Amino acid sequence: MAVKVDISKNDVLRVIYEFKKSHNFDFANYAEMSFKRRIEHLLVSHNLSGVEELLRKIREDEQYFQRCVNDITVNTTELFRDVDVWVNLRRNVLNLFKDKTNINIWHAGCSSGEEVYSMLILLNELNLLDKAKVFATDINTDILYKARNGIFNKRLHHAYFDNFDKVIKVNPLNFEETIDVPYSKYFEEDELNKTFRVKKYFRDKATFKYHNLTEGSIFYKFDLIFCRNVIIYFNTELQNRVISLFHESLFNDGMLLIGAHENITYLPVGSKFDPRIMKGLYFKKNNPH
Repeated sequence: MAVKVDISKNDVLRVIYEFKKSHNFDFANYAEMSFKRRIEHLLVSHNLSGVEELLRKIREDEQYFQRCVNDITVNTTELFRDVDVWVNLRRNVLNLFKDKTNINIWHAGCSSGEEVYSMLILLNELNLLDKAKVFATDINTDILYKARNGIFNKRLHHAYFDNFDKVIKVNPLNFEETIDVPYSKYFEEDELNKTFRVKKYFRDKATFKYHNLTEGSIFYKFDLIFCRNVIIYFNTELQNRVISLFHESLFNDGMLLIGAHENITYLPVGSKFDPRIMKGLYFKKNNPH
């Protein structure tokens, strides 16, 4: 029978305070109930006696602090997740960059890297990869290590290849035909270990770095920023701050893609974006009023 823990709001505030005091890491603007559930899960999974033990270990052990950050942050993604989004990117969005000399793309909250590799594959199929610079950031050090390695379990991620087929093998000029794009063009399969790995050429095309969205800019300008299903875990104040960061980080004709179930139109900074083409895609307004 699964163990359940229920902590008080005061306990949650104490944990947030300890993260800030001991390591200057601020969880204060994360969605309250979501953060509470993550702490409760952490107490059980780490086999802790209670909040007091958690506070002590956070205070005294730097490595344990980072482990907690890694366990608290949510990491759910897959190759070509939400196929319709990627089909739309292929048909209606990325072709807007075809005349650019350089294309800068930022995957904020990149998790284990599947979204990043999806973009690299799509750029390559559209003959845009050579002029693209792709940056990927996350606050979870364990997940960044996994992302850089680009190794995925074939048994757990068998649906990845179905998504690949629906996005990459469809002929945009004749939907009844398919394009022969072998998986071996992008992946090396290890039948013994039941894994597949993104080929080194494509792994080397992305720059993976640690970055905390709550701490501000990475001092770069982008044509396209991905931040899908991340701000849903922030409260309104932090959402506005992060979207403001993205606005500052975009070129004047840049675009922001968030999750299909996320919305920024109600935020003060939302007036500086124009939703267009597809759900979740926002264009930076050059002269917002």
